[in-house]
Amino acid sequence: MASEVDLTDPNDRPIAERVEELLATGGPLPIVAAGDPVLRRGTEPFDGQLDPALLARFIEALRETMHAAPGVGLAAPQVGVELRIAVIEDPAPVPEEIRLARGRVPQPFRVLVNPSYEAVGSERAAFYEGCLSVPGWQAVVARHARVRLRALDEHGVAVDEEFTGWPARIVQHETDHLDGMLYLDRAELRSLSSNEATAQRWAQPTPERAAAALGFTLPR
Repeated sequence: MASEVDLTDPNDRPIAERVEELLATGGPLPIVAAGDPVLRRGTEPFDGQLDPALLARFIEALRETMHAAPGVGLAAPQVGVELRIAVIEDPAPVPEEIRLARGRVPQPFRVLVNPSYEAVGSERAAFYEGCLSVPGWQAVVARHARVRLRALDEHGVAVDEEFTGWPARIVQHETDHLDGMLYLDRAELRSLSSNEATAQRWAQPTPERAAAALGFTLPR
C-alpha cells in the first residue's frame, strides 16, 4: 500500500519556527528568485512574531546577506519570510557624475519595520534599476523623486523622514517588495537589458541614450 502524500504547506508553520530553521544554516541566507509565490503574496505587519533576540538575529542575517550579494537593500520576502521588514544600506561608491545625476549619496544601515511611503510632489525620475531576486537583468523604472517614509526601526521607534534621489528609490523598491511587487511591474519593458548589455551600452549617468535606441519614453 502506498504511503500517504504529505500535503502540509511548510508555510503554515509559525514564522518564528521557520526563521529559526533558516538561521540555523549559518552564513548568508539564500535569496528567493522571481517566480516564487512568496515574492507575490505580500507580507503581514510585524507584531511581535519574533521575540527581540530572534528579531535581532534575523536582522543581522538580512544585513549579512545584503552585503554578500551585494546589494543596497533586502526585504524579508526575498529570503522567504512574509514579514513587513526590510533593511537598506548604500555606501554609494560611484563617480561624481553619477552621484550628481542620480542623487546617489551614502546611506547608513537602516531597518524598516512596517514601512509605507507616499510621494512628495509630482516629480519623477527614471534610471536603470536591478533586483537581487531578478538576477542578471536591469530595466528603467520611473519612480517618485521624493518620498515620505513612515516606519518603525528595529527598536520600535517611529521613523518619519523624507528621502530624495537614489535613497528614495531604494525605499520605494524595498517597500514594494513587502507589497508583493517587483521592480519589473513598474519598469519600461523595452529597456530590459542584461547586466552585460547595461554595462557595455547603457552605463551613462542617465538613460536618455537607451530610450532613444530602444524606443521608450522617459517621464518629463
